[in-house]
Amino acid sequence: MTAVLTRAAVTLEDVVKTYSGGVRALDGVSLSVPAGTFLAVMGPSGSGKSTLMHCAAGLDTPTSGKTFIEGTEISRLDETRRTVLRRSRVGFIFQQYNLLPSLSVSDNITLPLRLAGTAPDREWVRTLVERVGLAGRLHHRPSELSGGQQQRVAVARALVTRPAVVFADEPTGALDIRTAREVLDLLRTLVDELGQTVVMVTHDPAAAARADLALVMADGRIADTVPAPTAARLAHRLTELETE
Repeated sequence: MTAVLTRAAVTLEDVVKTYSGGVRALDGVSLSVPAGTFLAVMGPSGSGKSTLMHCAAGLDTPTSGKTFIEGTEISRLDETRRTVLRRSRVGFIFQQYNLLPSLSVSDNITLPLRLAGTAPDREWVRTLVERVGLAGRLHHRPSELSGGQQQRVAVARALVTRPAVVFADEPTGALDIRTAREVLDLLRTLVDELGQTVVMVTHDPAAAARADLALVMADGRIADTVPAPTAARLAHRLTELETE
């Protein structure tokens, strides 16, 4: 029988990140995220979870070690080439949506393509708009939308370039419980039905429980790896770390 190898969407090899004053935010982290995986990253404040995402996404460079997106070593690229790679291969979803208030929903979604000088694939954009439930809102401005609708615009914008991976930084942090659940349902569907890779940083055990795998960070290291996570198990593990 021939083994089937699943390509890695994101890889970190012994990544160290040290900031001024000698603060070591990441301390030799190695990680491989198979394509089509929903990964949650959790940890107490200062554990390194946000730094891990920034280095993995090419928003920051490691002090040492290597980071890869689909086999391309982004830690060796200069800022110009990292920017080009991020525009085409990486999508971002942030807590505060980061939509441009003067642009319509349609123009916000296609903005990454225009910045890259690429014509939109109208069929793909229509598919995304239908997936995120915004078909009747394309000509609205962000101020005319609810928080949940604005986050759906951000999700569609993150996917419009067909990225190798979407990084979501506390994507439900500004939403009420019901709306947060809807956004998490959407992310879960994108993974299950479109094979999208999602790496989500969150402080919420209930949100992380929607992932295939959860990493628990502490002191710049991966303290625990939790497959098929539950909110109760993650909350217990975080409590343990905060009292150690």
